[in-house]
Amino acid sequence: MAKNLVIVESPAKAKTIEGYLGKDFHVMSSYGHVRDLAKKGVSIDIEDDFKPKYEISSDKKNIVSELKKQVKEAETVWLATDEDREGEAISWHLYETLGLKNKDTKRITFNEITKTAVTRAIQEPREINQKLVNAQQARRVLDRLVGFELSPVLWKKVKPSLSAGRVQSVAVRLIVEREREILNFKTENYFRVIGNFQINKDNFHAVLSRNLNTNSETEKFLEQCKGASFTVEDVTKKPSTKNPSAPFTTSTLQQEASLKLGFSVSRTMSVAQSLYESGLISYMRTDSVNLSEFAINSAKEAIIKNYGSEYSHPKKYETKSSGAQEAHEAIRPTDFNVSSINKGNDENRLYELIWKRAIASQMSPAKLEKTTVKISSNSVKEHFVAKGEVINFDGFLKVYMVTNLEEEDEEDEGILPAMKSGDNLTTHAIIARERFTMAPPRYVEASLVKKLEELGIGRPSTYAPTISTIQQRGYVEKKEREGNERHYAVYTLSNQSIKKEDHTEITGREKNKLSPTDIGSVVTDFLVEHFGDILDYHFTAEVEQEFDEIANGMLEWTQMIRKFYNPFHSNVEETLEHSERASGERQLGTDPTSGEKVIVRIGRYGPMVQIGESEGEKTPKFASLLPNQSIETITLEDALSLFKLPREVGEFEEKVIKANIGRFGPYLQHNSKFFSLKEDDPMQINLERAIEIIQQKRIADEKSVLKTFTEDPTMQLLDGRWGPYLKIGKNNFKLPKGADVDALTYEECVEISQNQSYASKKKKR
Repeated sequence: MAKNLVIVESPAKAKTIEGYLGKDFHVMSSYGHVRDLAKKGVSIDIEDDFKPKYEISSDKKNIVSELKKQVKEAETVWLATDEDREGEAISWHLYETLGLKNKDTKRITFNEITKTAVTRAIQEPREINQKLVNAQQARRVLDRLVGFELSPVLWKKVKPSLSAGRVQSVAVRLIVEREREILNFKTENYFRVIGNFQINKDNFHAVLSRNLNTNSETEKFLEQCKGASFTVEDVTKKPSTKNPSAPFTTSTLQQEASLKLGFSVSRTMSVAQSLYESGLISYMRTDSVNLSEFAINSAKEAIIKNYGSEYSHPKKYETKSSGAQEAHEAIRPTDFNVSSINKGNDENRLYELIWKRAIASQMSPAKLEKTTVKISSNSVKEHFVAKGEVINFDGFLKVYMVTNLEEEDEEDEGILPAMKSGDNLTTHAIIARERFTMAPPRYVEASLVKKLEELGIGRPSTYAPTISTIQQRGYVEKKEREGNERHYAVYTLSNQSIKKEDHTEITGREKNKLSPTDIGSVVTDFLVEHFGDILDYHFTAEVEQEFDEIANGMLEWTQMIRKFYNPFHSNVEETLEHSERASGERQLGTDPTSGEKVIVRIGRYGPMVQIGESEGEKTPKFASLLPNQSIETITLEDALSLFKLPREVGEFEEKVIKANIGRFGPYLQHNSKFFSLKEDDPMQINLERAIEIIQQKRIADEKSVLKTFTEDPTMQLLDGRWGPYLKIGKNNFKLPKGADVDALTYEECVEISQNQSYASKKKKR
C-alpha cells in the first residue's frame, strides 16, 4: 500500500494528479461533499447556538467506507480539495467523517493541476482554515433556515410545493422588475438622418447631430436641404489608445462565453471544470483579476516569441471587488505557449477564449487615430457629423476583441477619405429613417450574472446554481418570442425630390431571454410585501460582505446568524398569522353571457381564469391559461375565448377529436387516449394536423413495445425513457437488474408485479 493517501473532489482530477506524484501516493476522489445537513427537519439546533446536524449523504456511504479503509493503511492523509470556501469545507467534513488526526493529516491546495503546482503544494502543506469553513457553514445554515421557514409560508399563502431561497428569490425579483419595466414602457418614434456624401471619388456617410421628432419636422428639414451646398466646417484628429481588458474572472468568463460562444452559464462552468481537471487552465471559480509573477513572465515570453517585443506590455491588474475571495488568480491557461488544444469542440472553443483574453491582458494597448468631421450648410441650422477611426498599431487587438452585453446599434466607424476645412461636398442622398425607443432588454443568463455581481449579490461559486435553480423551480423560463410586425417610414431626398416609403420590420423577436412565470411574479410580490429585508438588494449584498468578514476572522459566524434569524423568525410567525392569501388575482371585466365577473389568478394547478363565484348550488367555471399567456397581460377577450375549450376539431376513424388544456398543458383527446400538444395552439389546430400528431404518437408507441402476452392483453414489456419496464393495465413495474427482456415469461412478469406491489403496500403501512 502507498504511504500517502491524497483525497481530491473529482475522479478526473484524481487521475491527473496520481500521474504526477508517483508510487508512494494513492489518489482517491470524494466525489464532492460526503456529508451535508440532514434532510429530515431543519437539522440546525437553534437553541444550541445554531449547531448544525450533519449526516453522510446516502449516495456517499460506500465512498466513505472505502476512504476509511484506505485511511487505516496510509501513514499520511493529504486533503487536496479546491482552494475556495466550498473546497475548504469539503476537507473539514472529510477530516471529521473519516476520524482523521491532526498530526497525520495535511491540507494542500493548488491553483492549477500541473506537476509543478502539485509538487510545490506537497512541499508547502498547511492546516484546515477554520475561518473559511465557518464562512461556508454560515452560508449553508442561513440558506437552510430561510428555505425551511419561508417555504411553508408560501405553501399556505400562495400554492403548495413552492420553495424560496435567499439569493434565488432576489434573482427572480430582478427578472420580475425588468419584465414590468418592459410592460410599462411607452415606445416613442423619432427619425435618424444620414447624409451620403462624396469628395473627389470617395463616398462616405455622416449622421445628423440630432434626431428629428415628427414626420412634419423631418419633411421640413428635407425641404430645407433641397439644393443646399454642404461643406466641411471642421476636421478634428485625436490620437487615442484602447487598453486590453483584465483576464477572466468567473463572471466575465460566463458573460463572454455567452456572447461569443452562445454558452449558458452552467455549460460554461461544466466545460471550464473539465479544462481545469485536465490541467489546462487555472481554477475557474474566482473573482480576482490578479496574475502571478510566474504567469506574467510566461505570457511575456510567449508574446515576444509569437508577436515581437513591441507587443509585450506586462501589467498587474487589481481586483475592484472589495469582497474578492482569498488570494486567487484570474482564470488563465497553465501554459501560455499552448494557444489551442485538441479535446471536445466545447473545450477547444472555451480554452481558446481563455487563452486569448489572458495573453491579450499582457499585450500593448492599441494606438488609434480618431477623426471627427463636422459638415454644415448655410441652408440648415443642424450639422452632420462623420466619424472615422484608423488603427496605427493593433497591439492586443491582434489577438482579442472585447464584446459588450449592452452594445449600441451604432453605425460602423470606418476609414474616412482625406478632407480639410472648406472642402465642398457632393450630396448623393439624405435619408431619414423612422426608429423607435426601446425598452430595457430582458436578461440573458450572462447579463443577469453581471447584474448580480454589480449589486454584490452571490459569489463565483453561486452564479451558475442560482440561475439553474430559479428555472428548475418554475419561477423563470426561457421564452422564444416570434415578435410583431411594425411599420416604419423612410424619407429619401435625392435629385432634389423627396420620396416617402412605408416599410415593415419584425420587432421583439427573442430567444433564450429570461422571463418570469406567473407564479414567479406572484411569489416575488408576496415576499417583497412581507419579507422586504430578504429581497432587498442592499441587504443581500451586506450578508455577502458578512460571509467575507467571517472568512477573514473578523466576525463570529453564529453571531451573524443570530442577528439575522431572530427578527426573521418573528416575521415568519407574524406573516403566517395575519397575512392574506396571494394569488395575483386581477378582475378583467364581466362575462357578457352570464353577467358574472371574470377574474384571472393563480390556482392549485397554475394560472387560470374564473367566471363567477361559489354561491349555494352555483359553481364557477374555470379554464387554464395557454403557455404563452400571463395573468398580468391577458385581456377579457382572450380570457373568454378559453371557455370555448374543449373544442371539437373533427372526426377521425369515426371518433371525435377534441382539443383542450389540462393540468399538464394543451392536449388532444381521441378514442379515450390523450396526445400532448407541444407546439400547436388548441384554439387553432386543424383536423389534418391533429391526425398527424395522433399517428406519430401511435408509431412511437408501437416502437416502444418490446413484448406482449396472449395470456393477458393488458400486459406489455415496454422500452421507456430509463430503459425497459413492465406495464400491466395502468400500473408500471421495474424489471430486476440485468433481466433478459426477450426471455421473460408471463409467469415471471406476474411474479415481478406481485413482489413489487407487496413491497410498496408494506412501505405505505
